[in-house]
Amino acid sequence: MVNQNSASLNPQKLLSELVRQQTSGCLQVSSELTSWLLYVDQGRLTYATNSVVPFERLDRHLYRLSHHVPILGNALRAQVRFLYGRKPFHPQVNVHPDYQAVLWLLEQKYLKPVQAAKLVERVTQEVLSAFLTLQEGSYELIEKRRYDEFPNLCPIDLLPFLEQSGERLPQLPNTTRQTNAAFSRELLNRERIDITRNALTISETSEPIVPPSSPPPPSPTYEYKIVCVDDSPSILQAIRTYLDDQFTVQMISDPLKALIQIMRIKPDIILLDVGMPNLDGYELCSMLRRHSHFRDTPVIMVTGHTGLIDRARAKLVGASGYLTKPFTRPELIKMVFNHLPQQ
Repeated sequence: MVNQNSASLNPQKLLSELVRQQTSGCLQVSSELTSWLLYVDQGRLTYATNSVVPFERLDRHLYRLSHHVPILGNALRAQVRFLYGRKPFHPQVNVHPDYQAVLWLLEQKYLKPVQAAKLVERVTQEVLSAFLTLQEGSYELIEKRRYDEFPNLCPIDLLPFLEQSGERLPQLPNTTRQTNAAFSRELLNRERIDITRNALTISETSEPIVPPSSPPPPSPTYEYKIVCVDDSPSILQAIRTYLDDQFTVQMISDPLKALIQIMRIKPDIILLDVGMPNLDGYELCSMLRRHSHFRDTPVIMVTGHTGLIDRARAKLVGASGYLTKPFTRPELIKMVFNHLPQQ
């Protein structure tokens, strides 16, 4: 299935051929302004995405889920964009990063399997609805063996889409029809599951009520502010390099002036070096905790000490976390994201 030259395109017939041949692979379609990727497994759709702001689309659907799964707040969604939004991608090597992001949310247990499946289904249906409006383009099928294996979270039957478009349905083997019927029954059973309070209830009544003509408001963008207090220029520079592309980072090298500057900046997170002259990090943390505005602000102690006494002292003065030098960029980023306040 190859059509290298841009020409008139019939998406319905293309999908029908995928079903008829029970194709497995990635259908790559290029139109004048957009590229599309449709992952299929034995004629059923695994995932669909396109080049039009894929992470904004995923973020919008995650925002909807956050009404039922509060952990999917701004901080976690920002972490998803940071980890996968600029990740290198080649269609003949791996699955698209937005699907990788869903798999990561599932692996880290931020989503339950049934929630991840419903998320994939909704994103895919949105992309597929737009794909069916294409009139021109070129396409190529990338064989499944040419890219990395990945879990099929929600195999989607293409037959309903073809029925709606009036396309003549392909004749499927009885075993395939039985499999599709079994999967449909499985989806019906899933919709009867009553998920606990913090989980997504898979039912039409649980969906946030949004008028069809009015998309849900985008999650507000917020520039997190981080203050780092350390008398070492090299540590300050390292932290700025690691965090500057995601946050507003303020550096303070004089601990005696730190309290006044922190009160002026009002940061979302404070990184404090422990071993500073005149005023160490423990004392500064204790002073911050006595101020009403900073009682709940995350304060992370940054130190080369690893002893239990040092950790106990950090806890005693109200520190939120403990980061040991030398640290790597992933270690710092993980610590920061774990303590970002919800906005």
